[in-house]
Amino acid sequence: MGILEGKRILVTGVLTDASIGFHVARVAQQEGAEVALTAYPRPTLTARTAKRLPSGPDDPPPVLPLDVTSTEQLDGLADALRDVGFDSLDGVMHAIAFAPQTALGGTFLETPWEDVATAVHASAYSLKSLTMACLPLMKGGGSVVGLDFDASVAWPVYDWMGVAKAGLESCSRYLAKYLGPQGIRVNLVSAGPLATMAAKSIPGFEGMTEMWPQAAPLGWDIKDSEPTARACVALLSDWFPATTGEIVHVDGGLHAIGAPSTT
Repeated sequence: MGILEGKRILVTGVLTDASIGFHVARVAQQEGAEVALTAYPRPTLTARTAKRLPSGPDDPPPVLPLDVTSTEQLDGLADALRDVGFDSLDGVMHAIAFAPQTALGGTFLETPWEDVATAVHASAYSLKSLTMACLPLMKGGGSVVGLDFDASVAWPVYDWMGVAKAGLESCSRYLAKYLGPQGIRVNLVSAGPLATMAAKSIPGFEGMTEMWPQAAPLGWDIKDSEPTARACVALLSDWFPATTGEIVHVDGGLHAIGAPSTT
Protein backbone atom coordinates (compact mmCIF):
# COMPACT_ATOMS: atom_id res chain seq x y z
CA MET A 1 0.00 0.00 0.00
CA GLY A 2 1.16 3.52 -0.79
CA ILE A 3 1.34 6.32 1.75
CA LEU A 4 -1.70 8.02 0.16
CA GLU A 5 -3.82 4.88 -0.18
CA GLY A 6 -7.50 5.82 0.07
CA LYS A 7 -6.79 9.57 0.09
CA ARG A 8 -8.41 12.15 -2.15
CA ILE A 9 -6.06 14.93 -3.22
CA LEU A 10 -6.69 18.13 -5.17
CA VAL A 11 -3.68 19.29 -7.21
CA THR A 12 -3.49 22.74 -8.78
CA GLY A 13 -1.03 24.23 -11.22
CA VAL A 14 -0.88 21.44 -13.80
CA LEU A 15 -0.35 22.78 -17.30
CA THR A 16 2.15 20.43 -18.99
CA ASP A 17 4.09 17.39 -17.89
CA ALA A 18 6.93 19.76 -16.97
CA SER A 19 4.74 21.35 -14.28
CA ILE A 20 5.72 20.51 -10.72
CA GLY A 21 2.05 19.92 -10.01
CA PHE A 22 2.00 17.20 -12.67
CA HIS A 23 4.76 15.30 -10.90
CA VAL A 24 3.02 15.71 -7.54
CA ALA A 25 -0.14 14.25 -9.08
CA ARG A 26 1.88 11.43 -10.65
CA VAL A 27 3.61 10.43 -7.42
CA ALA A 28 0.34 10.83 -5.49
CA GLN A 29 -1.37 8.37 -7.84
CA GLN A 30 1.55 5.97 -7.56
CA GLU A 31 1.13 6.15 -3.78
CA GLY A 32 -2.55 5.23 -4.00
CA ALA A 33 -4.33 8.59 -4.07
CA GLU A 34 -7.40 9.51 -6.06
CA VAL A 35 -6.52 12.82 -7.69
CA ALA A 36 -8.47 15.75 -9.09
CA LEU A 37 -6.84 18.62 -10.96
CA THR A 38 -7.64 22.28 -11.41
CA ALA A 39 -6.76 24.13 -14.59
CA TYR A 40 -5.96 27.72 -15.55
CA PRO A 41 -5.73 29.34 -18.03
CA ARG A 42 -6.02 26.46 -20.55
CA PRO A 43 -8.26 23.65 -19.25
CA THR A 44 -8.03 21.74 -22.54
CA LEU A 45 -4.23 21.59 -22.27
CA THR A 46 -4.45 20.40 -18.66
CA ALA A 47 -6.99 17.76 -19.71
CA ARG A 48 -4.57 16.45 -22.34
CA THR A 49 -1.74 16.46 -19.84
CA ALA A 50 -3.88 14.56 -17.32
CA LYS A 51 -4.01 11.62 -19.72
CA ARG A 52 -0.25 11.15 -19.22
CA LEU A 53 -0.66 10.38 -15.52
CA PRO A 54 -0.33 6.77 -14.27
CA SER A 55 -4.11 6.31 -14.32
CA GLY A 56 -3.77 6.40 -18.08
CA PRO A 57 -5.58 8.02 -21.01
CA ASP A 58 -8.71 5.95 -20.44
CA ASP A 59 -9.13 7.00 -16.82
CA PRO A 60 -7.66 10.47 -16.36
CA PRO A 61 -8.45 12.47 -13.21
CA PRO A 62 -11.22 15.07 -13.40
CA VAL A 63 -10.08 18.53 -14.45
CA LEU A 64 -11.91 21.55 -13.01
CA PRO A 65 -11.38 25.05 -14.40
CA LEU A 66 -10.27 27.34 -11.57
CA ASP A 67 -8.93 30.88 -11.52
CA VAL A 68 -7.82 31.35 -7.91
CA THR A 69 -8.35 35.09 -8.20
CA SER A 70 -12.04 34.57 -9.04
CA THR A 71 -14.33 34.66 -5.99
CA GLU A 72 -17.14 33.15 -8.04
CA GLN A 73 -15.09 30.13 -9.11
CA LEU A 74 -13.69 29.62 -5.62
CA ASP A 75 -17.19 29.75 -4.14
CA GLY A 76 -18.25 26.98 -6.53
CA LEU A 77 -15.20 24.76 -6.10
CA ALA A 78 -16.56 22.49 -3.37
CA ASP A 79 -19.75 21.80 -5.32
CA ALA A 80 -17.75 21.23 -8.52
CA LEU A 81 -15.64 18.65 -6.69
CA ARG A 82 -18.75 16.94 -5.34
CA ASP A 83 -20.12 16.79 -8.87
CA VAL A 84 -17.11 14.70 -9.98
CA GLY A 85 -17.35 12.36 -7.00
CA PHE A 86 -15.08 14.11 -4.52
CA ASP A 87 -17.40 14.54 -1.56
CA SER A 88 -14.38 14.86 0.73
CA LEU A 89 -10.73 15.89 0.49
CA ASP A 90 -7.70 14.73 2.45
CA GLY A 91 -5.16 17.04 0.87
CA VAL A 92 -4.70 20.13 -1.28
CA MET A 93 -1.61 20.92 -3.34
CA HIS A 94 -1.13 24.63 -4.03
CA ALA A 95 1.25 24.89 -7.01
CA ILE A 96 0.22 28.30 -8.29
CA ALA A 97 2.27 31.45 -8.81
CA PHE A 98 2.08 34.31 -11.28
CA ALA A 99 3.60 37.75 -11.69
CA PRO A 100 3.45 40.15 -14.64
CA GLN A 101 6.71 40.60 -16.52
CA THR A 102 7.08 44.10 -15.09
CA ALA A 103 7.41 42.57 -11.62
CA LEU A 104 10.42 40.42 -12.56
CA GLY A 105 13.87 40.64 -14.07
CA GLY A 106 15.42 43.62 -12.28
CA THR A 107 12.66 46.22 -12.59
CA PHE A 108 11.79 46.11 -8.88
CA LEU A 109 11.98 49.88 -8.37
CA GLU A 110 9.71 50.66 -11.32
CA THR A 111 6.98 48.04 -10.89
CA PRO A 112 3.52 49.65 -10.46
CA TRP A 113 1.31 48.63 -7.57
CA GLU A 114 -1.28 47.08 -9.86
CA ASP A 115 1.25 44.50 -11.03
CA VAL A 116 2.53 43.91 -7.50
CA ALA A 117 -1.06 43.36 -6.37
CA THR A 118 -1.56 40.78 -9.13
CA ALA A 119 1.55 38.86 -8.03
CA VAL A 120 0.59 38.88 -4.35
CA HIS A 121 -3.03 37.91 -5.05
CA ALA A 122 -2.20 35.01 -7.37
CA SER A 123 0.89 33.75 -5.54
CA ALA A 124 0.27 34.35 -1.82
CA TYR A 125 -3.33 35.24 -0.97
CA SER A 126 -4.47 32.34 -3.16
CA LEU A 127 -3.09 29.88 -0.60
CA LYS A 128 -5.65 31.18 1.87
CA SER A 129 -8.51 31.50 -0.62
CA LEU A 130 -7.95 28.02 -2.10
CA THR A 131 -7.72 26.48 1.36
CA MET A 132 -10.93 28.13 2.49
CA ALA A 133 -12.70 27.02 -0.71
CA CYS A 134 -11.72 23.41 0.04
CA LEU A 135 -12.42 23.59 3.77
CA PRO A 136 -16.04 22.35 3.53
CA LEU A 137 -14.69 19.05 2.15
CA MET A 138 -12.01 18.63 4.84
CA LYS A 139 -14.23 17.92 7.83
CA GLY A 140 -11.88 15.19 9.04
CA GLY A 141 -8.79 17.35 8.82
CA GLY A 142 -6.07 16.96 6.24
CA SER A 143 -3.00 18.54 4.72
CA VAL A 144 -2.39 21.63 2.61
CA VAL A 145 0.98 21.90 0.88
CA GLY A 146 2.29 24.86 -1.11
CA LEU A 147 5.30 25.35 -3.39
CA ASP A 148 7.79 27.94 -2.24
CA PHE A 149 11.07 29.48 -3.39
CA ASP A 150 13.44 30.70 -0.70
CA ALA A 151 12.25 34.15 0.40
CA SER A 152 14.89 34.67 3.11
CA VAL A 153 17.17 36.51 0.68
CA ALA A 154 16.77 38.91 -2.25
CA TRP A 155 17.47 37.09 -5.51
CA PRO A 156 18.77 39.26 -8.39
CA VAL A 157 15.86 38.64 -10.80
CA TYR A 158 13.01 37.35 -8.66
CA ASP A 159 11.96 40.82 -7.48
CA TRP A 160 8.27 41.11 -6.54
CA MET A 161 7.73 37.38 -6.87
CA GLY A 162 10.21 37.08 -4.01
CA VAL A 163 8.04 39.46 -2.00
CA ALA A 164 4.99 37.37 -2.91
CA LYS A 165 6.78 34.19 -1.77
CA ALA A 166 7.60 35.88 1.55
CA GLY A 167 3.89 36.57 1.85
CA LEU A 168 3.16 32.94 1.01
CA GLU A 169 5.46 31.81 3.80
CA SER A 170 3.78 34.08 6.32
CA CYS A 171 0.31 33.11 5.06
CA SER A 172 1.11 29.42 5.56
CA ARG A 173 2.05 30.04 9.19
CA TYR A 174 -1.16 31.93 9.92
CA LEU A 175 -3.23 29.25 8.21
CA ALA A 176 -1.42 26.65 10.34
CA LYS A 177 -2.30 28.65 13.44
CA TYR A 178 -5.98 29.11 12.65
CA LEU A 179 -6.72 25.74 11.05
CA GLY A 180 -4.71 23.51 13.37
CA PRO A 181 -7.65 23.10 15.78
CA GLN A 182 -9.59 21.58 12.85
CA GLY A 183 -6.87 19.02 12.26
CA ILE A 184 -5.54 20.71 9.13
CA ARG A 185 -1.78 20.96 8.61
CA VAL A 186 -0.30 23.64 6.35
CA ASN A 187 3.28 23.33 5.11
CA LEU A 188 5.47 24.51 2.25
CA VAL A 189 8.13 22.85 0.12
CA SER A 190 10.88 25.27 -0.87
CA ALA A 191 12.34 23.83 -4.05
CA GLY A 192 15.41 24.77 -5.99
CA PRO A 193 14.94 26.11 -9.54
CA LEU A 194 13.29 23.68 -11.93
CA ALA A 195 12.87 23.85 -15.68
CA THR A 196 9.16 24.68 -15.77
CA MET A 197 7.37 26.98 -18.18
CA ALA A 198 6.94 29.52 -15.38
CA ALA A 199 10.66 29.57 -14.58
CA LYS A 200 11.61 30.02 -18.22
CA SER A 201 9.46 33.15 -18.36
CA ILE A 202 11.55 34.95 -15.71
CA PRO A 203 14.18 37.19 -17.36
CA GLY A 204 17.68 36.23 -16.18
CA PHE A 205 16.52 33.13 -14.30
CA GLU A 206 19.10 31.05 -16.15
CA GLY A 207 21.73 32.61 -13.89
CA MET A 208 20.33 30.68 -10.94
CA THR A 209 19.85 27.48 -12.90
CA GLU A 210 23.50 27.60 -13.96
CA MET A 211 24.79 28.35 -10.47
CA TRP A 212 22.64 25.98 -8.42
CA PRO A 213 24.02 22.57 -9.55
CA GLN A 214 27.59 23.63 -8.76
CA ALA A 215 26.84 25.39 -5.47
CA ALA A 216 24.38 22.98 -3.82
CA PRO A 217 26.12 20.42 -1.54
CA LEU A 218 24.07 17.55 -2.98
CA GLY A 219 24.10 18.96 -6.47
CA TRP A 220 20.90 19.85 -8.30
CA ASP A 221 19.22 18.71 -11.50
CA ILE A 222 16.92 21.43 -12.82
CA LYS A 223 15.12 18.85 -14.98
CA ASP A 224 14.31 16.45 -12.13
CA SER A 225 11.09 17.28 -10.27
CA GLU A 226 10.97 13.91 -8.52
CA PRO A 227 12.58 15.00 -5.21
CA THR A 228 10.24 17.97 -4.92
CA ALA A 229 7.19 15.86 -5.79
CA ARG A 230 8.12 13.20 -3.24
CA ALA A 231 8.47 15.81 -0.48
CA CYS A 232 5.05 17.26 -1.32
CA VAL A 233 3.44 13.82 -1.30
CA ALA A 234 5.09 12.95 2.01
CA LEU A 235 3.62 16.11 3.57
CA LEU A 236 0.22 15.34 2.05
CA SER A 237 0.32 11.92 3.72
CA ASP A 238 -0.18 10.98 7.37
CA TRP A 239 3.59 10.56 7.85
CA PHE A 240 3.90 14.10 9.28
CA PRO A 241 0.97 14.13 11.71
CA ALA A 242 2.45 16.74 14.08
CA THR A 243 4.14 19.04 11.55
CA THR A 244 2.54 22.30 10.49
CA GLY A 245 3.70 25.80 9.64
CA GLU A 246 6.95 24.29 8.35
CA ILE A 247 9.08 24.94 5.26
CA VAL A 248 10.82 21.83 3.96
CA HIS A 249 13.76 22.68 1.70
CA VAL A 250 14.30 20.48 -1.34
CA ASP A 251 17.13 22.39 -2.98
CA GLY A 252 20.22 20.21 -2.73
CA GLY A 253 21.11 21.97 0.53
CA LEU A 254 21.88 25.39 -0.95
CA HIS A 255 19.73 27.21 1.61
CA ALA A 256 22.04 25.98 4.38
CA ILE A 257 25.26 27.39 2.96
CA GLY A 258 24.27 30.51 1.08
CA ALA A 259 24.55 31.13 -2.62
CA PRO A 260 27.32 32.84 -4.57
CA SER A 261 26.38 35.98 -6.49
CA THR A 262 24.19 35.32 -9.52
CA THR A 263 24.51 38.82 -10.95
